[in-house]
Amino acid sequence: MRKYKIPHKFELITIIELYARWIKQGKLKVNSDWNKDIGAKFTVQDPCNIARKSGSNKIVDDLRFVVKAVVGEENFIDTVPSRMNNFCCGGGGGALQAGFPDQRRAYGKIKFNQIMATGADYVIAPCHNCHGQIEDIGHHYGGRYHVVHLWTIICLALGVLADTERAYLGPDLADVGL
Repeated sequence: MRKYKIPHKFELITIIELYARWIKQGKLKVNSDWNKDIGAKFTVQDPCNIARKSGSNKIVDDLRFVVKAVVGEENFIDTVPSRMNNFCCGGGGGALQAGFPDQRRAYGKIKFNQIMATGADYVIAPCHNCHGQIEDIGHHYGGRYHVVHLWTIICLALGVLADTERAYLGPDLADVGL
């Protein structure tokens, strides 16, 4: 619509931006106290379409705001590089489902090394393809991290994560809030 100058009256916004907005407005009442004693460390994956292709760091900055709000700022470890300069996980664009696991995993080794360098216990992936790829390369290369969806950790911070939604949590978090 911008390219062809088509007039419109709506705003295109991601759920990550809405989470950040709702937390700032007090509509989404998250709390990171659940992680004070546990001290689980988290990093994030910046999905290609919202990090590098959006032309702005706004969404990935909002992602970091949300993650810090739900796990505690002291428990967040950023990747190097990060945001628009972050590495692709290698699972997007159909690669995860394309049937070439050796090539996909070789490409994903850069991301694996980057995650391992953080020392984080958990990788928060807001993208389903990133989640699947990062989990796969972790198993393939012997990673010591768990991969969770952003919403899972938000629900944990809200105190509403059901026992049936804890499949990707490690033993340190599996019983939190039950």
